[in-house]
Amino acid sequence: MEIVTKIAPIVLALIMLGLGLGLSTKDFTRILVTPKDFLVGIFSQLIILPIIAFCIAIILDLSLPISVGLMIIASAPGGVTSNVLTKFANGDVALSISLTAITSLISIISVPFVVITSADLLGATISKEISMINISLKMALVVTLPVIIGMIIRGFLENFILSKINIINKITGWLFVIIFAAIWIEEKENILIYLSEAGLAVLILNVVMMSIAYFIAKKFVYGAAQQKCIALECGLQNGTLAVFVATFIFDDIAYVIPTGAYALLMYITGFIFIYILRKSN
Repeated sequence: MEIVTKIAPIVLALIMLGLGLGLSTKDFTRILVTPKDFLVGIFSQLIILPIIAFCIAIILDLSLPISVGLMIIASAPGGVTSNVLTKFANGDVALSISLTAITSLISIISVPFVVITSADLLGATISKEISMINISLKMALVVTLPVIIGMIIRGFLENFILSKINIINKITGWLFVIIFAAIWIEEKENILIYLSEAGLAVLILNVVMMSIAYFIAKKFVYGAAQQKCIALECGLQNGTLAVFVATFIFDDIAYVIPTGAYALLMYITGFIFIYILRKSN
């Protein structure tokens, strides 16, 4: 995984820089205006999603690498993709951006906690040199710092950045594709074997979580746009961040495979989910 290990931090940093360019302070202060919508969304994503992933790993009796890989992708927050598909679904884009912004910053604590805790429960061995603090510091450099830099740049060049935001989103989308193309190229001999085991698990996780998040939102959140947003935010994860975490902690490609499988499936299920919602409306 030499190529992936080297390019994942760079690609992730660039993607997070792009995310920062699309953020402003109002994306953080907005949650004070509609705290209930935000709390339902963040609870579903940070608490319920990892629990569902852990249950699926146990019920399907997945191998250790695939189980831990499933927990890694479940712990990764939503990315720019969730904002784009929320807009396509006529959901609450502002809420989606706020959720993405906050969960991305919280991820430097939540991701290491979920991954290390679940790995320990599942019996995975993690190098003694890698700790929660170690992972958090590394993530801060490639996640938090680029977001802050992006926001600072936008503060000085807001009109220019806003005029180019669609191009920026397309660039970050292609960077996302590059990282997974590198995985396929470097591990093409093993990837199909692992996909056969991980495919069903990630499909179940994605569909079940979007459904649960949608029904939780319908119960506690007023407004169809907000309900769509929360469901999609819980179903569309930051695959590049998950790859970075998996390759940083483990040397085996098997831990990365659920991330790749999820990244492929989430677009298909996301659009199907949007189609079903539009038909029902």
